[in-house]
Order: sequence, then structure tokens, then C-alpha cells
Amino acid sequence: MPHLIFNDSFINGEFYHTEKHFSVDDPTTQQSIVTVSDIDEDGVNKAINAAHGAFVKLKATNATTRSEVLMRWYELVMQHKKALAELMTKEQGKPLKEAQGEVDYGAGFIKWYAEQAKRSYGDVIPATDDNHRLTSFKQPIGVVAGITPWNFPIAMVTRKVAPAYAAGCSFVLKPSEHTPLCALALAYLADQAGFEKGAFNVLLSENAKMVGEILTESNTVRKFTFTGSTGVGKQLLTQCASTIKRTSMELGGNAPFIIFDNADLDEAITGLMGAKFRNAGQTCVAANRIFVQRSILDKVLKKLAVQVAALKVGNGIAEDTDIGPLIYPKAKQKVQELVADAITKGASVIGDDKDLGGNFQAPLILTGVTSAMDIYHQEVFGPVASIIPFDEEAEVLAMANDVPYGLAAYFYSQDIKQIYRVSEALEYGMVGINEGLISNPVAPFGGVKQSGLGREGGHQGLDEYLEEKYVCMKI
Repeated sequence: MPHLIFNDSFINGEFYHTEKHFSVDDPTTQQSIVTVSDIDEDGVNKAINAAHGAFVKLKATNATTRSEVLMRWYELVMQHKKALAELMTKEQGKPLKEAQGEVDYGAGFIKWYAEQAKRSYGDVIPATDDNHRLTSFKQPIGVVAGITPWNFPIAMVTRKVAPAYAAGCSFVLKPSEHTPLCALALAYLADQAGFEKGAFNVLLSENAKMVGEILTESNTVRKFTFTGSTGVGKQLLTQCASTIKRTSMELGGNAPFIIFDNADLDEAITGLMGAKFRNAGQTCVAANRIFVQRSILDKVLKKLAVQVAALKVGNGIAEDTDIGPLIYPKAKQKVQELVADAITKGASVIGDDKDLGGNFQAPLILTGVTSAMDIYHQEVFGPVASIIPFDEEAEVLAMANDVPYGLAAYFYSQDIKQIYRVSEALEYGMVGINEGLISNPVAPFGGVKQSGLGREGGHQGLDEYLEEKYVCMKI
């Protein structure tokens, strides 16, 4: 792992040092892992210029060449899987087994877009007369800037950078200041794989406002992609409007998880454990509101309580750890405030709610949750399962859809007619049916309503970095 830890931003294939520094801390110990330099305005502009120079060269390359470079990047990531997973656990806190799974998942985007690079097709359009030939083809959009979050510090990067490079675009990335080390390691490996110099730049900074303003207001940057909160996404969209940038936004969610009375309860509980407690609940697609049909409520609570009680909280490096720490103290404080508000308003707790110290939060089940409680409306981003009973299908669909978000939803049912009805009625960009882990590099990831714009993954993810050009030729 030490050979993949770097201290400076990465610009034009070289490390860029500044005198201002900040600490990257281990959320498990709350001790510093390393001190890194904080990018300045000149560095941000240098990265944009380097990306523009790389784009001029990159857009002239053929798809097969870009595909081969991406495959080499994929191979290098997989060769360093162990070191990358350990680095991720160190700076993000998730259990090592989950970190290893994320390396596989993140590498999957690189491999998928290495293949998709060769499948960017145009069209021959039937002409309306004998004197013209009509065609269209796709070209790379240009320099791309992106901001990624801390909860998936490898996958959130590769699913943006890989399709951009496959399309022929260069990239300027600002990773979360809490987890910049994985992004630097990926950029280093991409450079080793043969990325065009300046095609993948990484900017380290605690001053997200400064970096974001320069990237969004730059005329050179033609596409902006962001994964994070809806509030920040709205601000970035406003800033991007001044230069009419293409944008893709993967924003907040408030995922419903519905268990109907005809469901296989053992499968439903297994799916719920993954959808709720993976990464200590710190995922945008985490099950947030768990709706259980009243006739099976007692059975579900009994089975769920056993599973939750068996979860081990601790250092992610330990093989038997199921839940690591939350990312920083304020994250834990938010979860505890949401739990306290729910209890004050009538919710009951199943589980040991003792303070585990540090950034660790005990996994809990809340029963009797209602729409009067803050936890019903906000992303929890912690290992707390909120249980809400319902009686009828129409009732639960109304509750599930009655939020401004529409990222992911889940439901368990064995009734094929109900499966079709519910999957079509849920106002979400992604739906898991009898499955709690739905993310896949070959499928489009994204939401509707205030959960975002655009899609990442699948063949749709490549189109986010391409412009279509129509050609009309008179003959």
C-alpha cells in the first residue's frame, strides 16, 4: 500500500506541490494517515489547460487505441487490488471485504468502457429526396470536470473517468478531501497504463467552493459531472448555466424498501441487510424507509433483529468486521440526532443504542416511524433501519413516491402481477425486485426528480460524454 500513497495533486502526468497542506484522516482511529498539499487557483487552471491539450490529442485517436489503454488500466487496477482495498479501508473505513468488492466493481467500469469505446455508432438516415445523403456520428464533448464523494472512492471515479476516456474526453477530477488517496492511486495507475498526459488530472483541496467555481465557470470545460447531495448539485447546476455546460448529476436519495406479505421473508431480510447496512448505511441507494405489510410485521422484526444483533462493528481491517466507522464526527452526530428526534416523536428502538466511541455507530432498528419524524424525510447515511407498517399496495406506493427524490427503490414480492404493477408505479430511476444490491457496470445508474440528471454505467454512460453531429450532403 505505501507505494500507492501520494501527497500532491496530479496534473499533466506529474505531481503538483503547493505549500498549503491538509490532513487525510483515518475515520477508524481519527489519526492522520498523511498530509497532502492543497491545490491553489493556479493549479486548477493549469489542470484545465493540461486537460485541453490532452483533449486535442485524444480526440484524434481511434477507439481501438483508447480501448487498449483502458484495458491496461483495468489490468493494473486488478493487479493492485489488495493494496487499493487496504488503502480504501484506511481512508474511508469500510470493511476490507467490502473494499475488495468495490475494487472489483470499480474496475468493472473500466473494463466495460474499454469494450464500449469500440461501440459508439452513428446512423445512416433515410433521405427525403434523391439529392441528399443524411448521416450522423458522435464526437467527444471535450474537457470534463467532475467532483466525487467519499463513500465509494474508487467506483465513483472509474465510472466517470472510464467512459470519458473511452469517448475521447480528458478529465479534471476533484475527489472528496476525506478520501483523495484512492483517486491519486487510480490516476497514477492510469498514467502507467498509457493515458495521454493531462487526460486524467486530480486536484486535492479542502476548498471545494474555490475549485468548483473555477471548473464550472471555465469556458474550456464543456461537461461537468457530480455525485453528492441534492443541495450542492443545485448550486453546481446554477454555476454551470453561465457557460451552458452539459451536466450529469447523481444526487440524493430516500430509497423505499417494500416487503409484501407474499414475499420470501428470508430472501427479503438478506436483501434488506445488504441494502441498508452495506458501508455502514453510507450509500445513496441505501434502504431508507422500510415498509412492511402489517400482517407480517412481527415475523419481519423478529428475523431482522437477529440479523442486526449479529453485526460486528469495528476496524475494517479485521476480517470479522461487518460495519466500520462513519466517515467523520459530524456524520455520527447527524445519525444520533435523527434517532433522538424519532424517539421523541414516538419511535421505539430495537438494539443496543450505547455509544461505541469515536466515529462508530451501533446498528439499530426503529419501529413506529412516521412521516412526522425527520428520519422519514432525510437520508440517514448510517446503520439505522426505519420500519413503517402498511396495509394495502396503493397505500405503500403513495408513501414510497411522496418524496422529492427518485434514485433507487426495492420491493419483495412473489406475485408476478404485483411485480409488474409496482415496478411501473414506483417513481424511481432504478428498482430492485427481490434483490437488495442492484448496481452493475453494464446497467444505467441514475435517478429522476431531485435525484439527478443523466446515467452512469451501461451503454448510456458513454453517451454522456459524446455529442451527436448531423451531416447533410447534397449529391
